Amino acid sequence: MERVLAPFQRFAHAEASGGLVLLFNAILALVWANSTWGASYHHLWETPVTIGAPGFGLTETLHHWINDGLMAVFFFVVGLEIKREILVGELASVRQAALPLVAALGGMVVPALVFVLLTAGTPDVRGWGVPMATDIAFALGIAALLGSRVPTSLKIFLAALAIVDDIGAVLVIALFYTASIQSVALLVAAGVMVLLVGLNVAGVRSSIPYFLLGLVLWVAFLKSGVHATIAGVLLALTIPASTRIDGEELVDEARQEIDTFEKACANDPEEFSTTQRHQEPIFALEDVAKRAQSPLLRLEHKLHGVVAFFIMPIFALANAGVSFGGAGMSGAFTDRAVLGVFFGLVIGKPIGIFLFSWLAVRFRIADLPFGADWRHVAGVGALGGIGFTMALFIAALAFGEGAKLELAKMGILAGSLVAGLLGWLLLARKAKNIPPRNSSARVQVERAP
Repeated sequence: MERVLAPFQRFAHAEASGGLVLLFNAILALVWANSTWGASYHHLWETPVTIGAPGFGLTETLHHWINDGLMAVFFFVVGLEIKREILVGELASVRQAALPLVAALGGMVVPALVFVLLTAGTPDVRGWGVPMATDIAFALGIAALLGSRVPTSLKIFLAALAIVDDIGAVLVIALFYTASIQSVALLVAAGVMVLLVGLNVAGVRSSIPYFLLGLVLWVAFLKSGVHATIAGVLLALTIPASTRIDGEELVDEARQEIDTFEKACANDPEEFSTTQRHQEPIFALEDVAKRAQSPLLRLEHKLHGVVAFFIMPIFALANAGVSFGGAGMSGAFTDRAVLGVFFGLVIGKPIGIFLFSWLAVRFRIADLPFGADWRHVAGVGALGGIGFTMALFIAALAFGEGAKLELAKMGILAGSLVAGLLGWLLLARKAKNIPPRNSSARVQVERAP
């Protein structure tokens, strides 16, 4: 059985795997929506689903449960990544964060301006936030497939840029794509946040109270008018990020338990799997390892696979199914919203990321990632134009249900495809020019791109 499962385990741990599964589900959604079974595709996602007891539950369509419920878990993991990067990662200092911060700013401002220029004077202008987002799974997946042709420092830069991009997308959703505000529900949400912060300050590390209060927070945001997925980000920011023991204590305590186990084995080597004196140090060793892990990293590790291989693919399957023969599709590529999204992703994103990166380096705010040159930065800028997941999400908020949303999806899919191909071509043409792995200069610059 281990030999049978080994290929699947290797696939799950590969950097590009999440992007490949996401791509497969997007293609499946397109094929299904345009097949003879297309009506069943749309009917499935409109199926009403009730969660809760009769008379005391929430009833939403399956599509809304995915976009408002499952995606809250996705945003929770995004929030965990943001907090980790700010505390100990590539955004932990001004110098480290300078280039990805400035590049991400350009990658948000310029695409939005391109969209506004192409849709000015029309109701479609409300979709200006759609081309601002970068899909980290697809972008990093393509970079991973290119292997050694992409310097490690450049992959770190791309990941940090995408994290900053996610922060921008969360702020855009919270500030500009919120309908009417229900003050009572918002006050309840504020009260829950106070309790969550109190749990953190009190040193509560069990995930159960955070989970229960997180559910209340999600419902409060759902009723408040602010999009419910914002609850996931806010909940993540309250999760403890510290460990109970440091590295030295971990080594000392682990060595003690291993010594105890070794003595038990020496005295009675035949009863390893059943004797209590053999198993007690193993359980103690598990406890030591758990105390050396922060709840934040533990949750991020556990949920990463769920998000990459379940939530995001399901989201793609439910949202990427554009019916090309639908009403209004004949003039799709003359529609201003489609053009705004397409050119925002294909032209606005690369120009914004490249231009702002060049300005940051030119004025000595930041340095290029070690081992990278301007063609690499241009390639990363193009990969930033893959907007898929977050772009589809914001499009649904901006345009609601209907023909305009379908047109926006077409622009997102076409723009993301062209941007991905452009990024691949720019990065694939670059010959290998990577310094030795043990280079001290490389380590220094990778820590501060």
